[in-house]
Amino acid sequence: MKPKSYILFLLVAVAFIAYNGAYTLDETEQAVVTQFGRVVGEPKTSPGLKFKIPFIQVVNRFPKYLLEWDGDPGQVPTLDKTFIWVDPFARWRIVDPVAFFQTVNNEFSGKSRLDDIIDPAVRNFITSYPLIETVRLTNRTLDTYEIGLEDIKKAYNFHITTGRDKITKGILKQAQPKLAKFGIELVDVKLKRINYVEEVRKSVYGRMIAERNQIAEKFRSEGVGEALEIRGEKEKDLKLITSEAYKTSQEIKGKADAEVTLLLAGAFGVDPEFYSFTKTLEVYNKTLDKNTQVVLSTDSQFLQYFKQYPVE
Repeated sequence: MKPKSYILFLLVAVAFIAYNGAYTLDETEQAVVTQFGRVVGEPKTSPGLKFKIPFIQVVNRFPKYLLEWDGDPGQVPTLDKTFIWVDPFARWRIVDPVAFFQTVNNEFSGKSRLDDIIDPAVRNFITSYPLIETVRLTNRTLDTYEIGLEDIKKAYNFHITTGRDKITKGILKQAQPKLAKFGIELVDVKLKRINYVEEVRKSVYGRMIAERNQIAEKFRSEGVGEALEIRGEKEKDLKLITSEAYKTSQEIKGKADAEVTLLLAGAFGVDPEFYSFTKTLEVYNKTLDKNTQVVLSTDSQFLQYFKQYPVE
């Protein structure tokens, strides 16, 4: 071979060896270098260009950022024997890549270890407290209907001494030491969702419907009572107005009758004979017509004026 060919071959070989012997880490990565499956050197946690023995040493990369753990929802009984579905989640990160590589090796296995440690811790704390402690944080007054609040207080007689926040912190505190040997730091644990199991949910919904019906019935009865009160006031006012009108009309009639009587008495006092005559004529006019037949004695007082003023 020509010298130029040797040089070119040498350059290619050097470039290939350099390519396989150098690697880079970004800000989100950390690495452990292994040789024949054993860790060599210190873990690489800073970003930049790094070197290793080509073909012999292997770079095992792990993330430095927070990782997700989403637990499987499970049925857990509370201290007051209420079965609920609990759906926890957590955030974790790899703080010791060497221990992590030597124990769990990869993220999938790491999540399996989290399942084995966090799930029992969650179950342990949920079963150690009443349901209200898991649901609420403080004793803040519930923003609900007055009757609903009283019913809840009677049903549970709750007074929060621990609360949901302290329970999740207790889960974190219990699980973290067990994960340290795997090179894992458990940053936070939370309860994503808490719900009743199907059987309990039906009874709870039934009680909620009954409570809402009770509230609705209370409002309806109050409305009926107010309606009756309004109708009673209306009837009272109507009777008062009617009685006042009747009283006024009777007073007017009484005054009119008194005036008429007074006028008649005055007229009678001026000429009693003429008054008797006119009144008798009025009676004749009202009681007698062309079809009237009357049989009376000649001594009848009714015909006295026929006697006094005979018709010629």
